[in-house]
Amino acid sequence: MTNIDSSETILAGQWVLEKGRPIADDVSRRIFSLTSSHLVKLGSDPSGWDVLYRDPNDGRLWELIYPQSELHGGGPQCEGCRFGV
Repeated sequence: MTNIDSSETILAGQWVLEKGRPIADDVSRRIFSLTSSHLVKLGSDPSGWDVLYRDPNDGRLWELIYPQSELHGGGPQCEGCRFGV
């Protein structure tokens, strides 16, 4: 698992086609890894789709969102660092 570099502020996953089926790209898999085992979940909105995390290494806040929510399953994840949240 790779930590989040101090210069990174947005991680945007994509779906790529493999054998005609959409699969998560490397960034999407990294986001899943970070939210599963590194970032500390602070809470979510009432829908449960938008989740706020804290990076224990530097204290930055990260918001997990689904900007292409019109796609099946909410689309690929995007995680952006939001300062001053």
